[in-house]
Amino acid sequence: SAKTLYTGRYLVLNERDDWEFVARHHPVAAIIAWTPNDELLLVEQYRKPIEKTTIEIPAGLIGDVDGSEQESMLDAAGRELEEETGWRAGSLKQGMSVPTSAGLSSEYVIFVWAEALVQVGPGGGDASEDITVHQIPRAEIDVWLENRYHQGYAIDPKIYAALYWSQHPPRSHGAT
Repeated sequence: SAKTLYTGRYLVLNERDDWEFVARHHPVAAIIAWTPNDELLLVEQYRKPIEKTTIEIPAGLIGDVDGSEQESMLDAAGRELEEETGWRAGSLKQGMSVPTSAGLSSEYVIFVWAEALVQVGPGGGDASEDITVHQIPRAEIDVWLENRYHQGYAIDPKIYAALYWSQHPPRSHGAT
């Protein structure tokens, strides 16, 4: 029962019961990926909406690539992980699906566990992206993130969800 106010290439602005909110055309997968050396894979990239460079876990839209509109969520997660970080997962498992900003958007992000990683390339994203890959040892991640924050980077809170779930894994993958 939402009224569409505007439709763009990737987003829709809707209104329901006098509440404006954004919806995406494509769902989002966010990947929790630890290397065999117990390093969390993080990506750094400039984000135009906030005009800052962010530190994030690898993530991407599902079904946004021409010719792959029907790709599965896990296939998209594997594609995004390899494209952004240069690491390929031996297995991918769906984790929780959680709202990203429930007062602004109807978007949910689906967390994906990437396991049995193998480095197959440099990463860095596709032609439209300029991504720097970071491999941060588990023992150093808190200090590393705090230092980046004090250097002016925006730290995506999905990292903290990934760290929490890495210490306290959900009882079953695929929970909603």
